[in-house]
Amino acid sequence: MRFIVKENRWLTKDVLLMRLMGDTRSIVRPGQFVQIALPGFYLRRPISVCDWESGEEGSLTLIYKVVGHGTEAMSLMEEGTELDLLMGLGNGFDIQADEMQTVENPLLVGGGVGVPPMYGLCKRLVEMGKKPTMVMGFGKENEIFWKAEFEALGVRTIVTTIDGSVGVKGFVTDAMKQMPGEYDGVMCCGPEPMLKAVYDLCQPENIPGWYSFEERMACGFGVCMGCSCQTKYGSKRICKDGPVLRGEEIVW
Repeated sequence: MRFIVKENRWLTKDVLLMRLMGDTRSIVRPGQFVQIALPGFYLRRPISVCDWESGEEGSLTLIYKVVGHGTEAMSLMEEGTELDLLMGLGNGFDIQADEMQTVENPLLVGGGVGVPPMYGLCKRLVEMGKKPTMVMGFGKENEIFWKAEFEALGVRTIVTTIDGSVGVKGFVTDAMKQMPGEYDGVMCCGPEPMLKAVYDLCQPENIPGWYSFEERMACGFGVCMGCSCQTKYGSKRICKDGPVLRGEEIVW
């Protein structure tokens, strides 16, 4: 799919927001991602979808971190740049599934660039009449982004920083420990150590959880098997079977 860059601006010293226009009809669930072809680079770059407006001439919001030469090249792209995207990839959060429908007070947890896909999810849960709480984890104050956008949805938003410069000092799990009985399901995205810590905290109370994994990818649609992980039901591909998986199926 061909998309046109409409906005590309810095949110923090190494995180940017990119808005694009194009056909977004293949995005059907929060938590899906796109693969962006970059001139001069062999492999596409997978970026989680933060938010979207569906349509043949829809809009797509991506938030990404500069971590290498590819994302550095993205950061230099100007308005009007045309990009080739593989669209609607991955198995996102199925908010229409029976089990997820029973969760009335979901806790959304995002760590760093795991925060953006939580926004699209949060927005749609609010539209369904759910009452989500958002916990976002960062290292320090100058890394924080997108807090005001969650608050604008009318959602209780809790920030944690490892150095204690803002909000709860420590990790997202330190905030969760202060919220016993306040949520009946967890949906989160971030680095695997964070996901495991959240899962371990929820296990004693049998709180259902949906976990979106971050992983390096090549093809992005399940052919190369380069992003496989082990589950109790065999090997699963993060790009195709995930990135969202149920906590109890993962071999942590």
